[in-house]
Amino acid sequence: MMAKGRLYGLGVGPGDPELMTIKALRLLQQAPVVAYLAAKGKKGNALTIVETFLKPEQQTMALIYPVTTEKLPAHLSYETLVSDFYDQSAEQVAAHLDAGRDVAVICEGDPFFYGSFMYIHDRLATRYETEVVPGVCSVLAAASVLGAPLVYRNQNLGILSGVLPEEELKRRLSDLEAAAIMKLGTNFEKVRKVVMDLGLGDRALYVERATMGNQKIVPLAEVDPKSAPYFSIVLVPGKKWQS
Repeated sequence: MMAKGRLYGLGVGPGDPELMTIKALRLLQQAPVVAYLAAKGKKGNALTIVETFLKPEQQTMALIYPVTTEKLPAHLSYETLVSDFYDQSAEQVAAHLDAGRDVAVICEGDPFFYGSFMYIHDRLATRYETEVVPGVCSVLAAASVLGAPLVYRNQNLGILSGVLPEEELKRRLSDLEAAAIMKLGTNFEKVRKVVMDLGLGDRALYVERATMGNQKIVPLAEVDPKSAPYFSIVLVPGKKWQS
C-alpha cells in the first residue's frame, strides 16, 4: 500500500524573505508540491515571499479565494462561500497526499495566528501526518520596524480585530495596557476614532505592510482612511517602564 504524503503548514513570515526560519526554508524546498492561497488575479503575499527559493521541479498549486473583502449580494453568505472553499481546497491538497506526495501549504506570518492554513489543518490533520512550522507574525514585525517595545514587566497585551463593532472595540481596548489592532482596511476610520476617544493617540503607531518592499509608516493622524490596506496595524505599546 502506498504511503501517504505528509502535510506541512509553513509560516513564511511577514514579508521580508530573510525573516523566514531555516526550518521553514528547508521543508519548503523539500516539498514536491507547494500550495498557496491568493485572491483572484493575484499571486498572494506568501508566494511572493518564497518564490525565489522554489526549484523548477516543484509543483505549485494555487488555492484561489472566491471572495475576500468585497461586499456580497444579499443572497450570498460569506461564511458559506468561504467554508465551501476550504472544504474544496482541503480535498485538492488531500489528492496529492493520497498519491504519496508531501504538500507544503505556505502561510504569510504564522500558520496559527489568523493564518489561512489553520482551516486546512482543521480538515486534514486527523487524516494525515502533519507538521506546523511557526513564523514571525505581523504584530512582532510591526513592533520591530516601528522600534516600539510592546509590553514591559507585567503589562498585558491584547490582539484585537478592527472588524469589531465600535463600542465593543472601545470596551476591549480600554481594558488593555498594550494592544495591536489588525484587519484595518475599511475599518481604519472606526479604529482611529476609538483610539482617539480613549486618549491613546499619543501612544498609537501605524504601519502598512511591515517588512514588505512597499512598507509605509505614517503618523496615525495623517493616514488617509481610504488608502489604509487590510495589511496594516495600529499598535498601542505599553507605557515605558524605567528600569
